[in-house]
Amino acid sequence: MPELPEVETVRRGLEQKLNNFIIKKVEVCRDSTVAFPTKKEEFIKGIRNSLIYKWDRRGKYLIAQLREVQNKDSQFSLKNSQNNGFLVVHLRMTGYFKFIENSSHPCKHTRIRFFDKNNNELRYIDVRSFGQMWWINKDLSPNKIVKGLGTLGPEPFSKDFDANYLKKVISKRTKSIKAILLDQTIVAGIGNIYADESLYSAGIAPFREAHTIKKNELIKLKESIVTVLKKSIGSGGTTFSDFRDLEGENGNFGLQTNVYRRTGKECRKCGNLIKRQKITGRSTHWCPRCQK
Repeated sequence: MPELPEVETVRRGLEQKLNNFIIKKVEVCRDSTVAFPTKKEEFIKGIRNSLIYKWDRRGKYLIAQLREVQNKDSQFSLKNSQNNGFLVVHLRMTGYFKFIENSSHPCKHTRIRFFDKNNNELRYIDVRSFGQMWWINKDLSPNKIVKGLGTLGPEPFSKDFDANYLKKVISKRTKSIKAILLDQTIVAGIGNIYADESLYSAGIAPFREAHTIKKNELIKLKESIVTVLKKSIGSGGTTFSDFRDLEGENGNFGLQTNVYRRTGKECRKCGNLIKRQKITGRSTHWCPRCQK
């Protein structure tokens, strides 16, 4: 599943590519991709004639701010435009966007298509069809409509995410620190790949009960999380997920991982062999010598 760096890479690509993209036509190829409103006709009607004004990210969610184009025959003025709510997207396992100039026939995994007046297309493709989209009317709150969005913990790059916060939320928890990092209500956006890599960088064994981790270790863990995520964003995400950016390319961070999917290979620091075991149903990779 795309994690924070992949979703952030997509957000940046969408923001850069979709300058003044006004949705003139919407085609829903798979009804189940539309999570809200319940009727796809309302989704289409609500989004049509909207400028995709700005793209944000919250955890693994993409959130587009929409502005209503009231008179489609006149020159659009952002100053006089009105809020038209939000388009919220969760890519899940295999969802990705592709921008196509002069739209062509869609592939069989195309789920939703957005067109502008010049027939340029923003195409949403999803092989496993787990991804979802919501159009949230301006009078409604995305945090209340989208399950999971309102319960997200702080962003790893925010001032609210520090060692003091981590100490507070894990002080009485007997769950493994790996399970804690995967909990989106504690910290938003981290998944399996970056949890493994961050714990390796911090020298913390993934199986340790969260409450046993000391303050100085939490300081290092927080710094490791931020460093690993920033490095991956700079590389455009990881090659290990089904993620694709707007140009259809996956990331380069997978070539640089220290433990993830390196089972049986030598640790880059100590030469010990990397091990793998499941924690809460997720494959976990670590170095028994470097991580205590």
